[in-house]
Amino acid sequence: MEIMIKRRFLKFRLLCVGAVLCLVPVAFSATETSAQTPRLQQRTVPTALVTESRQLNFAVADDLLPEERTNIAVYQRCNRSVVNISTSSRMDSFLTVSLKKGTGSGSVLDQSGTILTNQHVIDGAKEITVSLSNSSSYSAVLVGEDPDTDIAILHIKAPAEQLEPIAWGDSQNLKVGQRIYAIGNPFGLERTMSAGMISSLNRQIPSREGRMMRSLIQVDMSLNQGNSGGPLLNTRGELIGMNAAIMSSDGDSAGVGFAIPSSTIQRVVSKLVKYGRVVRPTIGITRVYEKEQGLLIVIVARGGPADAAGLKGFSLVTKPRVGLHRPEPSIDTSSADLIQAIDGTPVKTAEELLEILENKNPADTVVLDIIRNGKSMRVPLKLGSSE
Repeated sequence: MEIMIKRRFLKFRLLCVGAVLCLVPVAFSATETSAQTPRLQQRTVPTALVTESRQLNFAVADDLLPEERTNIAVYQRCNRSVVNISTSSRMDSFLTVSLKKGTGSGSVLDQSGTILTNQHVIDGAKEITVSLSNSSSYSAVLVGEDPDTDIAILHIKAPAEQLEPIAWGDSQNLKVGQRIYAIGNPFGLERTMSAGMISSLNRQIPSREGRMMRSLIQVDMSLNQGNSGGPLLNTRGELIGMNAAIMSSDGDSAGVGFAIPSSTIQRVVSKLVKYGRVVRPTIGITRVYEKEQGLLIVIVARGGPADAAGLKGFSLVTKPRVGLHRPEPSIDTSSADLIQAIDGTPVKTAEELLEILENKNPADTVVLDIIRNGKSMRVPLKLGSSE
């Protein structure tokens, strides 16, 4: 009897152990399943996003991913700051008169009605209409434009409560791979959002005027006709650039776009608001010859800053008459000064020279490191004005 009880007890223990072992794989399986379906779990949201949501008075559903929360928060914060710009211009041809219409995007800069957009969006327009997020439309006047940087400023007379200014962001410390957003009006579809990342920095493309646009942000997001002039945003919903161009063979998005950085925009906007145009400094050098050692001055504008500083370019000399031959003029390059640096920054191309001058103001004094007749010299020069 005692033996039978022990056997039954042993059998019971084996059954219990077997039951536990059967349950173990189920527990692991449940853990793996929950890991594969994160939407069923309660996730921790970064404090910054929680604060952002509270500021926007936005109730975020529990089943959204952190990335989705950021996307939604950015759109909720910024979409009312984006405007739709419609233009029309008169086109005259033989025996006919027609209207050419165009669309683009823009950003509200302040509650007084200042609107930022691309210069090519409003170029040649006779009428400009700005539509706000509440569907109200206002006629706009051109405050100022700068074709070289493709930036224009408009003004509309709209109630302050209808205007929600966009927040400025810092474009100086951007990183390749950083997540970004664009809100605009592609093909007239108002306030459309797209997302992507920064593909590269400091790109250069020629402007419509033929001058190089520098320090551009290359993006991989979908940008199409109508996105021009719209904001490029970071994950905090701040304007870090303005979408300006796409690289495409058919005019539609190919995943390569370019935006003007906010640092350039702020510098140009302040001048457009104050003067209606960008007054750039001039150095008074008409032409240079690019060499490995620097820039060889070819022509100095008479009466300009370089002339006043005593800089020299190519000179025209006349050889003495020999026999019956008439004197023949020739160009002497040995008298020309070679510019090696401006304020300590080396220059080897005309674009590098223009880029340095772009960050200067008229009447600023710069110091040029030059070589004259084989000797190094430092020459101070007071910049002129493009007016």
